[in-house]
Amino acid sequence: MSIDFHLGRPAAGARIVVAMSGGVDSSVVAVLAAKTGAEVIGVTLQLYDHGEAVRRSGSCCAGQDIYDAKTVCDRLGIAHYVLDYESRFRTGVIDRFADEYAMGRTPVPCSMCNQGVKFTDLIGFARDLGADCLATGHYVRRVEREGRIEMWKGRDPSRDQSYFLYGTTADQLAYLRFPLGDLPKSETRRLAEEAGLIVANKPDSQDICFVPDGDYASLVKRLRPETAAPGEIVHVDGRVLGSHEGVVHFTIGQRRGIEVGGQPEPLYVVRIDPEQRQLVVGPRSALAVASALVEGINWLAEDQREVSAKVRSLARPVDGSWDGERLTFANPEYGVAPGQSAVFYEGDRLLGGGTIVETEAAAMREAEAA
Repeated sequence: MSIDFHLGRPAAGARIVVAMSGGVDSSVVAVLAAKTGAEVIGVTLQLYDHGEAVRRSGSCCAGQDIYDAKTVCDRLGIAHYVLDYESRFRTGVIDRFADEYAMGRTPVPCSMCNQGVKFTDLIGFARDLGADCLATGHYVRRVEREGRIEMWKGRDPSRDQSYFLYGTTADQLAYLRFPLGDLPKSETRRLAEEAGLIVANKPDSQDICFVPDGDYASLVKRLRPETAAPGEIVHVDGRVLGSHEGVVHFTIGQRRGIEVGGQPEPLYVVRIDPEQRQLVVGPRSALAVASALVEGINWLAEDQREVSAKVRSLARPVDGSWDGERLTFANPEYGVAPGQSAVFYEGDRLLGGGTIVETEAAAMREAEAA
């Protein structure tokens, strides 16, 4: 199988840098790049110190992954570099992740990482090497149409990663290549097996690579101990229902772990007030959101008023309108939280996105209208 990397010149004189996490996706990208006849260089980020990395088996950019990436490069006969970005990753992603939780928000660390070390810094490194492009294993499509370059969802909806890449700039997109955007994961694994790669059957890494056991609360408590302070559980009507063992254990929309009894209906986390150490809970109807204030907008396409928006990576896009500051949902949306990304689409085409900083309850809007 051959993929056109759109190098703009004969491959024999071109250079492709491949961002290699040590997983099957980026390894297959290196295989496809090598088949073009261009010089290929694999680059892996070391995001943890050596001792920590060795213990993080199964997470992205850990010790085993670096070894796997090097083994793939050796098999393909291409150069492999390891860049120590542990300090940048800690301050740009992990510390920001902890800070967001300390403010009662729900962060999206994969978007932070892609907008920082994985794109900004890697693209800079690739350009310093004189590369014609940087290729990654993301499942999105780079489409050249009518004289411009656009980002589209991955062809396989179960693998699409465009939600996490809304912060990509037009200049970055012009330099990036996504060879897997048209493939299902099954085909990627078949290509890995065909190439005899040791990672052909390697499990996918978890989304939050620095929380490989899924216990994000322990990490946040260690970095921001104040989030573990106990406080009150308060109903949206003002009643104090009980107590909790730290706001770090909760996110908006959560139902499990709210240990108060004798309530006539299930309760959900509606709001988190870290300063007062209060967990505000209510019925599911209290989660309904009419609109969201969105900041830090990045547009890859034209600024549109009528959009299809996703506020969670696995959610279906919903209809909404954009006025330049606020996303208003055509119908109330549930589980929308400050800190999440709001990403705008037109069909499969990614328009842009930003960070939700404030939400407007549907009940409040209805009360004002009445």
